[in-house]
Amino acid sequence: MAKVLIETSARHAHVSQEDLQALFGETELTVKKMLSQPGEFASAQRVTVIGPKKELENVLILGPCRKATQVEISATDARSIGVETALRESGDLEGTPGCVLRGPKGEVTLKEGVIVAKRHIHMNPDFAKANNLENKQIVSLKMEGNGRSALLGDVVCRVHPNFSEAAHIDTDEANAVFATPGGFGEIVS
Repeated sequence: MAKVLIETSARHAHVSQEDLQALFGETELTVKKMLSQPGEFASAQRVTVIGPKKELENVLILGPCRKATQVEISATDARSIGVETALRESGDLEGTPGCVLRGPKGEVTLKEGVIVAKRHIHMNPDFAKANNLENKQIVSLKMEGNGRSALLGDVVCRVHPNFSEAAHIDTDEANAVFATPGGFGEIVS
């Protein structure tokens, strides 16, 4: 089967235009670094994520702005701040726990929007077709870490014309297999 780049998705937030204004008093995110997915970037703006037990400071905001604000953290992060975990695809926020976000100009209370992101593989339609894969198909990802190997199941294929091929796992998963930057995994259907 096909090989894809493995990227570790560390804790981050996506904010709406309205929440950006409330948190920073600004109308645009400042691009700090472009990411592997076309049009996506790490911004210069950072927030504090506040849960019932603890705060996570200096959490990166990814751009561009989205329709709804969401926070993506690892299961370890969720437990540490006292938030129930909700394993979801990005954007699937209904019924998820909330938190408070603090920026330099104010705070925003999210009634929902905190998720542990499902493992997923971004791919464009040509790559998907060439490998007999479909949008929302569930596959496994065989990884060879630095001294540890793993077969991660329940990986969602996300197909879109703007995507480039990359698998996203969170920091808990990456640490478990000693994933190395620039490493590759094999899709197993």
